[in-house]
Amino acid sequence: MELHVTDLSKTYPGGVHALSGVSLHIKPGIFGLLGPNGAGKSTLMRTLATLQKPSAGSARLGEMDSVRDAKDVRRHLGYLPQDFGVYPGVSARKLMDYLLCLKGVASRSERRDMTERLLTQVNLMAHADRAVSTYSGGMRQRFGIAQALAGDPALIIVDEPTAGLDPGERNRFHAILASVSERAIVILSTHIVEDVASLCRETAIINRGRLVALGRPAELCAHLQGRLWRAIIARPAFEDFAHRLKVVEQYPHPDGIVAIVFSQTDPGAPFTAHEPTLHDYYHYLIGLETG
Repeated sequence: MELHVTDLSKTYPGGVHALSGVSLHIKPGIFGLLGPNGAGKSTLMRTLATLQKPSAGSARLGEMDSVRDAKDVRRHLGYLPQDFGVYPGVSARKLMDYLLCLKGVASRSERRDMTERLLTQVNLMAHADRAVSTYSGGMRQRFGIAQALAGDPALIIVDEPTAGLDPGERNRFHAILASVSERAIVILSTHIVEDVASLCRETAIINRGRLVALGRPAELCAHLQGRLWRAIIARPAFEDFAHRLKVVEQYPHPDGIVAIVFSQTDPGAPFTAHEPTLHDYYHYLIGLETG
């Protein structure tokens, strides 16, 4: 099953254009979604998850239209928003059983087996009979991941899924995503650009409601090949360099400030050639958009 998004737009009351003519064709695998806060990522995900209707354009999952066939789309959908509520006093086991009922899993034994498999996947089986409302932030996030995978959905949308997870849990979740993406579309929205670079077959960058880049991470990085330069600059001298060169990224260093700059030609000492990463390309592109 494939996802076709065609000229999708969303305008909120007051004339706020959150999305403007976004078109995507997404096949099974992990698809990365990047963009600054307020770029339109959440609007796109909520629209694809049938939580709101677009102002124009369409989204189709297989033969199902997200507006006309919203109920059918939801049966094939797993969604993990940044924030989600739980029923107070209800255990993870009982809540997962209820969610699987909503997904149309009628057999009690099937629901029991799925519940155990899902909670084991996210390392929560030892806490299955505890109320989810008593979980720590990281544990609740892991439960959210499990519920997004419930019912073997064809489309899984996850928004900042590794927030609150420790490195081991994060790696475990990455392995789960890689496994389910063999048979499903996984849309991964995150601020951790390195996760997108390592996990995603294709990536979209959205800014100000528009699609500004689309491609494989390696292809996007190639646009900056031979054009990025790096140096550690003493703090007193940094302002002078910043006036003369286009700074793509900067961050502190014990000896001053690390500066990665864009230049068509070698800017000379103290700069040396820098191999571009998706992180660099993202900051370069957003800098162009906002500059």
